Amino acid sequence: MSNAPAVVAALQPIRRIRIPLLELARTHRRVTVSAVLVALLFLVALAAPVIAPHDPLATSPDNSYLPPLSPGHLLGSDELGRDLLSRILWGARVSLPVAFVAVAVGLVGGGIVGMLSGYAGGIADLLLMRLIDALLAFPGLILAIAIVAALGPGLRNAMIAIGVVAIPGYARLVRALVLQLKQMEFVTATRSLGATPMRLILGHLIPNLLNPIIVQISLSAGFAILAEATLSFLGLGAQVPTPDWGQMINTGSGFLDNDPWLAIVPGAAISLTVYAFNLLGDSLRDALDPRLRS
Repeated sequence: MSNAPAVVAALQPIRRIRIPLLELARTHRRVTVSAVLVALLFLVALAAPVIAPHDPLATSPDNSYLPPLSPGHLLGSDELGRDLLSRILWGARVSLPVAFVAVAVGLVGGGIVGMLSGYAGGIADLLLMRLIDALLAFPGLILAIAIVAALGPGLRNAMIAIGVVAIPGYARLVRALVLQLKQMEFVTATRSLGATPMRLILGHLIPNLLNPIIVQISLSAGFAILAEATLSFLGLGAQVPTPDWGQMINTGSGFLDNDPWLAIVPGAAISLTVYAFNLLGDSLRDALDPRLRS
């Protein structure tokens, strides 16, 4: 799941990289479009209690299996008569926070491991990277399933599992960038002036990691949403009756012959959300890559 090769190029060999957000939005329209799309998704999730036309848990057997564009049910209804549009809107309140928490876990854990490994070097680097290699030996989703199976099904444990899966990608990225930064003249000069390791890391290394880390965050958020939907599809994530996109696909997969919209609608929501985050990551990578900026 690591996107390190795609984002390492975003690092510039200069001290304290700064790109004004307004300038970035003005000169790179893809960044603006993708950022607005992601922002709209978060606004929809926040406003779901207000804009949802129905209670997502309210059942109405008389209105079950309604097709899209039915009166009062824009996206139709499921086998229990629950409004699909309302459940999709409330499902965003599950998937987006999961992505946020999982990315935060991966960023903090992987960032610390990568920084220690790259800065300290020697035996610490060897041991930490072998630990990361052990995590990378398992496919991401398989490792997430194993962690949730050990901790027990549930949304919180799914967040932890997806975050742990994200740690190796951040660790390898941060380590590679720190190793590159350590060889630069401004770091060598700062160290020769007597700067402490903490001051060097906080004041010089971390500011130069921000651009590639931002790209990695936006790319890994899409994976986190997809992984959460997969775990919920398998019954290891959000539990009934919580509205969740992966759970809705699982339920709708049994009605594909006669009522395919029960699976198509939540699948489209997942695809749109993952596409938005991937588009943001790709556009940021292109905008922040010094070889492409001109």
